[in-house]
Amino acid sequence: MTIELFDTHAHLDDESFRGILPEVLQRADDDGVRHVLTIGICLATSQNAIAIARGNPRIRAVVGIQPNTCADCKSSDWADICELAQDPTVVALGETGLDRYWDRAPLELQQDYFDRHLRLSQETGLPFVVHMRDCQEDILVMLREARRRGPLRGVMHSFTGDKDGAVEAVELGLHISFAGMVTFKKSDDLRDVAAVVPDDRILIETDSPYLSPEPMRGKRPNEPARVLHTARRLAGVRGVPLQQFAAQTTENAKRLFFAKGERGV
Repeated sequence: MTIELFDTHAHLDDESFRGILPEVLQRADDDGVRHVLTIGICLATSQNAIAIARGNPRIRAVVGIQPNTCADCKSSDWADICELAQDPTVVALGETGLDRYWDRAPLELQQDYFDRHLRLSQETGLPFVVHMRDCQEDILVMLREARRRGPLRGVMHSFTGDKDGAVEAVELGLHISFAGMVTFKKSDDLRDVAAVVPDDRILIETDSPYLSPEPMRGKRPNEPARVLHTARRLAGVRGVPLQQFAAQTTENAKRLFFAKGERGV
């Protein structure tokens, strides 16, 4: 059986992959993973993402400042991110969003940077990648406000919210992506959410090197090849063959990340 998978969220510049990235990518290719997005969380990792993408045509970069790193940014970093966003290897902005779990940056500062990413997305047509932890309503409030300015294109990455949050995010124009947590034995509620996401809005990811799926839970580093386990579990949850689910999620990812959106608001 030939399948084509798209890992929409990985951190390939992580030190876990130092010296072994060629083997990691070969294992991904062996398991049908034809596309990987490598994600920045600050200026340096965004620059690393571009460097990795330039060396492999199956990898594309996402550049941005994650909520837990925004307090450490220099005043000039945002202008540099805006410049990096013009690189031809860059297909999205982020990861951005909000996080109430870790106390690494004031919420007001996180909201400022989230708003910057949303506005840049609407100006450039590049989609945005949302990190959300213990703050679903805070995220939705900002997405509602941004939607009043114009269309939204983006993804709720490694989604852990509830059904109502997923439904509203889809209504606002976003995709919903699931990582290894959806395979965990006690994640019945999350699987219930995954079962109702529309066919054309569901994505899959590893968030590697984190969140290894069952049956490899706890084994680090997670890597793009393991998105196959998440795809297999979600195909079962949604009652479709693996090959069909893989094709659908890959088509969704290509449409979101490889097709340029509207510019301007």
